[in-house]
Amino acid sequence: QVQLVESGGGLVKSGDSLRLSCAVSGRMYARYAIGWFQQAPGKEREFVAAIRWGTRMINSADSVKGRFNIWRDNAKDTVYLQLNDLKPEDTAVYHCAAGDDQYYAFPPSTSEAYIYWGQGTQVTVSS
Repeated sequence: QVQLVESGGGLVKSGDSLRLSCAVSGRMYARYAIGWFQQAPGKEREFVAAIRWGTRMINSADSVKGRFNIWRDNAKDTVYLQLNDLKPEDTAVYHCAAGDDQYYAFPPSTSEAYIYWGQGTQVTVSS
């Protein structure tokens, strides 16, 4: 069992930055991945970025490359998502999730690969 708690969301202006945190507890394995997904009102959940727990291999959506960065802090068992140059279209609830990615070549971008989910943190970007 894995528990995930997100934090760091808020209301910001276009061009601002935020750092989201995903605190991980429970039984994690090196073959697991932590993914970040965003869900805007009325839209489907979309992949943002993911990192493999053991090797720290990263996979990011093309739409966020150059603006969003993901990394893991070993000492804190926390995965961070740095959001830079935020735009109004980045407004969404951001969820982190954990899942076994041993059958994937890269940390998976599909939500079906993840079985543990956090409650989400709201990011609102005003123009």
